[in-house]
Amino acid sequence: MALAIARKQRRAGVREAAREEILQAAWKLARDKGPAALTLRDLAKAVDLRAPSLYSYFPSKHAIYDAMFAEGNRRIWQYVRQQPAEPDARQQIKVWMRAFVRFCCNDPALYQLLFQRSIPGFEPSRQSMELANQALEWGRAALVDAGVHDPAASDMLTAITSGLISQQTANNPGGDRWIRLCDDAVRMFFDHFDRRQGGSKHDPDD
Repeated sequence: MALAIARKQRRAGVREAAREEILQAAWKLARDKGPAALTLRDLAKAVDLRAPSLYSYFPSKHAIYDAMFAEGNRRIWQYVRQQPAEPDARQQIKVWMRAFVRFCCNDPALYQLLFQRSIPGFEPSRQSMELANQALEWGRAALVDAGVHDPAASDMLTAITSGLISQQTANNPGGDRWIRLCDDAVRMFFDHFDRRQGGSKHDPDD
């Protein structure tokens, strides 16, 4: 019995390693050509398999995208949450936003897959979307900690963030022209919602 279990565990380990190799090859191709240009033929060639053999590890091309979507969400939010802690909640949001924008600008393929619906017909699975939703709820809670209770606030901050990333990747790839605007954008955001909520809060950078 113990020998059979050990063999099963080894097989599972080999299979997981193969899935990871396929996944990383898919990311490389997506970064080289764009996520929507990923083909099973190119992916199979990259990992030295025949295209039909990929179905032994992923049931469909969209399943590969789904695994990429889940991994991408884990990576980006782990990176953001590893940023230095700030004693002031609003200053912390500035730090997190700069990190998020820079990460996305440095990996446009990941940003397209996670946030731009760049794959026709692809919908993330419920499990993968749960990762994205957890990050969204965490962001909303951070805004409440910073004194912003308006339900529209997270939508506006998302739109501001997306605009900065889009401008940076389209007009100054590899630079930081729009990344440098992050702090000012967050300050304007807080000023707007302070007025809308009928109050004010001191910004530690002022």
